[in-house]
Amino acid sequence: MFRKLKHAGAFYIGIGALVFLLSLGGIAHYSESPGFCNSCHIMGPYFAAWKASKHNKVACVECHYPPSGVQTILWKKFQASTQVVKYITRTYSSKPFAEVEDASCLRSGCHSERLLDAWIVDKVKRIRFNHASHLTRDGDGRQLRCVSCHSQVTLNKHIEVNFKTCYLCHFKGRASDRDLKPLKGCLSCHELPTQNFKLGDMTYNHREFVTQRGVSCADCHLNIARGTGEAPKERCLDCHNTREKLEQYGGVAALHKNHVAGHGIGCFRCHNELNHGFAESGDQETRHIRKSAFSIFSNASPRHREPDASIECANCHQDKHSGPTEMYIGQARSLGLPEMPSPMHAARVACIGCHYDDGKTRKSLDREFKGVNYKPSEQACVKCHGPKFEGIWSGIKKQLETDWAKLDGKLIEARSILEKSALAGGELVETKTALEKAARLLRFVRDAHGEHNIYLASKALRASDKLMSEAGEKLKATLPDTSDLPLISGRYCSTLCHDQVGVRVPPETVKAFGKTMPHKMHAELLGCVNCHDIGAHKRVPLLKNVKAKCRECHAS
Repeated sequence: MFRKLKHAGAFYIGIGALVFLLSLGGIAHYSESPGFCNSCHIMGPYFAAWKASKHNKVACVECHYPPSGVQTILWKKFQASTQVVKYITRTYSSKPFAEVEDASCLRSGCHSERLLDAWIVDKVKRIRFNHASHLTRDGDGRQLRCVSCHSQVTLNKHIEVNFKTCYLCHFKGRASDRDLKPLKGCLSCHELPTQNFKLGDMTYNHREFVTQRGVSCADCHLNIARGTGEAPKERCLDCHNTREKLEQYGGVAALHKNHVAGHGIGCFRCHNELNHGFAESGDQETRHIRKSAFSIFSNASPRHREPDASIECANCHQDKHSGPTEMYIGQARSLGLPEMPSPMHAARVACIGCHYDDGKTRKSLDREFKGVNYKPSEQACVKCHGPKFEGIWSGIKKQLETDWAKLDGKLIEARSILEKSALAGGELVETKTALEKAARLLRFVRDAHGEHNIYLASKALRASDKLMSEAGEKLKATLPDTSDLPLISGRYCSTLCHDQVGVRVPPETVKAFGKTMPHKMHAELLGCVNCHDIGAHKRVPLLKNVKAKCRECHAS
């Protein structure tokens, strides 16, 4: 009887042990499944990101545990079981972290090492990338892991490229936009577009500017790197709370080796983000393209700012560059002028595209406290447009000064006649108001520097001249005839630019209303504005009443 009970006991113990082992094995197996990972309430976002990713057919442990031998597999099973215990006892961390070693990614059948031999090109972002040069670098203390760039969770995506990691390495510690030199240069990542592109009404080609004329990317693409990418010391406290750990803050090479190469810690667990690309239009650094209807030349009251403890130049120097800005972007509606942006502005050329002369003749000791005033340089024209443009900028400035001086003389004479005239009542007020508006238009061209936008400057001068001529008719006075001035007649396009660069404008003849017309002869006799509405570059439509203009000389 005892022997029977003994055998029965052994049988039941064996069965119990088998059940225990099977249950333990079942628990271990279940703990390896994505469903178990999702059973933890803090893992919801991670599970959802995995489910929506390209790796949703791969179990979590296939990546989070590297390929290995039998011993490591057993250890893996033990770790998986401990996760069950931690879950039941609620002793798990609120910040889950599981490493993904490079061996998991580079195993056979996944992303094997043969992929590291070729360049990868992102056709959407036009970025090229070589894995080998990033995964084998170890001389600068910034050895990378696969997950350094392929972040585990980025914007609800799992194991996908976080491009801001690229920006952090390539732009952190670089100079300002004016001297921006990304790590290995822009062309180490970007390929130059081969096709032409249009900005405004002009056509450009990157290869011509970059390879032939030596134009730097940063000359046109401003504010492409924003932020410092610094790693604040206080962020160390998120993980470390001992003095020994905090004292290692300055050892960059050792910190990268331990955190990045050793444990695959994401860059932005420590670093602030650094942005790359076109700045938003509302960015404070892009106010050179600010659109405003306000003008310091209008009768509107100036804008005032509240006192600030920090140094703010605009507290005293209100709208110092408002006029040049409005001239350049072509937004001076408060003066009754149409919207007419400069072709340079349409091409996204900012102020420093032309104002880059740093006045190196000034002594360095002088510059230490006085700073640097970047003056405009004609070499900027030549640098972008070629040697044919040498002298064009100075020619435009000289013509503006000449035409402006003659119109100013016309204004002085009109005001003198008005003071001695017999005009009274509403007619006197109307004439005086017209001359004051003509004066504001002249000040706009002078103080806003009409060379920033020759098209809008010409429009303003013509409007001013028209107001003065109308005032002269009311005064029954003969004012100086300024209709032949290039900026008034509209011939400035050919005299200031096209003739020099070899463009035939105007042509000898054109077809108009079914007839061949001697176009060049008419332009020389009448000017352009008698038939055309001279606007921005290449936009010269015929006036709506042009046929009536024709009949003034040609009755038929």
